[in-house]
This record gives sequence, structure tokens and C-alpha cells, in this order.
Amino acid sequence: MDQHKVYTEEFQVTGEMLLAKIKELIHEGNIRRIIIKDENDKIIVDIPLTFGVVGAVLAPQLAALGAIAALVTKATILIEREDKS
Repeated sequence: MDQHKVYTEEFQVTGEMLLAKIKELIHEGNIRRIIIKDENDKIIVDIPLTFGVVGAVLAPQLAALGAIAALVTKATILIEREDKS
């Protein structure tokens, strides 16, 4: 049976850098979930990603993230990655 480890990473970003960092992380690949929290550690967005689901399917979420970025001064991006080794 092929099992993969899942691990998390956390990034602190300013609101204006939020969308750019999300796009960078998605481009890197192997991400299963993106969670964005505000400066009070409240979850704003929780986006599960399936392998290969990017582009047009993710476009509405990215547009929403742009609006959220305008509203928050600091954000935490929590990602779940899959280690296939």
C-alpha cells in the first residue's frame, strides 16, 4: 500500500503579500490544503486542494483571497503538504 506523509508549514505574511504567496505555494505543488488565519488566529478561509486542481477551478478562490487580502493587515498561511518519498 502506498502511503504518503502529510506535514504542515506556516507562513506569516502581510495582507498585501497574501495572494502572491498563495500563488507561489500552489505553483510549487504537492499542497493538499491551504488555511488562512487573521491576526487573531481566526480561520478566514480553508481550501482543500486535490491533485491537479488548479487554474480555472481555483480562480474564484483566488479572487476571494484578493478581497480578503485588502481587509487584513497580517495573515497566517497554514499549508498541508504531501511528502511522496
